[in-house]
Amino acid sequence: MTLNVRGFAALSADAPLAPHNFVRRDPRDTDVVIDILYCGVCHSDIHQARNEWHQSIYPMVPGHEIIGRVKQVGAKVSNFKVGEFVGVGCMVDSCQHCESCAESLEQYCEEGATMTYNSYDRHDNMMTYGGYSEQIVVAEKFVLHVSEKLDIKSAAPLLCAGITTFSPLKHWKVGKGHKVAVVGLGGLGHMGLKFAKALGADVTLFTRSKGKEQEAYRLGADHVVLSTDEEQMAAVKSHFDFILDTVPNAHDLNPYLDTLKRDGTHILVGLIEPIEPALHSGKLVMGRKTVAGSLIGGIAETQEMLDFCAEHGITCDVEMIDMQDINGAYERMLKSDVKYRFVVDMASLKNA
Repeated sequence: MTLNVRGFAALSADAPLAPHNFVRRDPRDTDVVIDILYCGVCHSDIHQARNEWHQSIYPMVPGHEIIGRVKQVGAKVSNFKVGEFVGVGCMVDSCQHCESCAESLEQYCEEGATMTYNSYDRHDNMMTYGGYSEQIVVAEKFVLHVSEKLDIKSAAPLLCAGITTFSPLKHWKVGKGHKVAVVGLGGLGHMGLKFAKALGADVTLFTRSKGKEQEAYRLGADHVVLSTDEEQMAAVKSHFDFILDTVPNAHDLNPYLDTLKRDGTHILVGLIEPIEPALHSGKLVMGRKTVAGSLIGGIAETQEMLDFCAEHGITCDVEMIDMQDINGAYERMLKSDVKYRFVVDMASLKNA
C-alpha cells in the first residue's frame, strides 16, 4: 500500500507554497520509513519551487535537509532500527553500478542521482517528494545515522550546507599549515569557516560588507578581509592555498585569483551559472592556479561529516520556523535576512 502523506507544496512557479496531500510509494524490503521532525530550508528550494533552473515538475514538495525518527524498516534493512534518529540529504538513490557510484561518489552518478525531490524514482517512476512533509520513504543505503551528541534541530542543514562545504575541504586535504579563505558569510559560508577551522587551517573571511568581523571571529575566522578595499586585498596577494567560494550569484573571480599562491585552488560551491566577468587566463597560467567546482558529498562522506560534527560539536546556526511561515522565510532568504539557515519544525504541519 502507498502512504498518504501531508506536506507543503508548490503547485506552480508563481504560486506560494500551500498545504498539499500526496502519495508516497509502498515501502520496499530495503526501505526505511521516517517520521520527519525537522527540515532545513535551502536556497535551492526557492530555485526549484520557482522554476529558476527550468526543470521543475509540479506539484513539488521541496526539502532535502531532513532529520527524523525511524518509524518502520523493511525486512532486508540491517543498519537501522525503529526509534533511531536519522538524516536524509539531497539524494535518495543512484544507479549503483557506474564508476562514481562504485567509488561512493553517488552525487556524480553518471546516470544521474535520484534527488530527494523533483526527481523520478528509478524503479517505479513515481515522483520524489521532499522534507516539507510528515514522512519520507528512503532506501537504506541513502539514510544516515545522526549521533545523539548532535542537536537534531540545528543538524538538519548539515545534510546540504554542511556537506557542500565539508566535501571540498576534505577532497583537497585542507588541514594544518594551510591558509584558507571563505568568500561569503551565509548558510554555506558560515559552515565553511567552522569546518576549515576545525580541520586546523588558518581561516580568513572575504566579505564585501563592513561590520562582520566579530561574527566571523565567533564562527572560526582568524582574519577578515574587506574585498572592496584595494589595500586589504593587496596585503593578501599570493597568500592563500585555497579559496572556498560560497557566493551563489555571478561575481568577479579575478581579484580573488590574485590572492592565491602558486598552485592555489579557487573552489566554487555556490555558483551554478556562467562566470561573469570572464576569467583572466593569465592569472591562472602565470601561477599554475586552478578554478574548480564541487557538489555535495557521497553518502559515506556525508556520514563522515556528521560524525566529524558530533566529535567537534559543530552544527549550523539556525532560526526555527513553523511550516506555515515558509513563504515569508523564502522572501527573507532572498534578502539574506537569516543567520544562517531556517529550519522547519514539522510538528507545526499538524496545524496547517
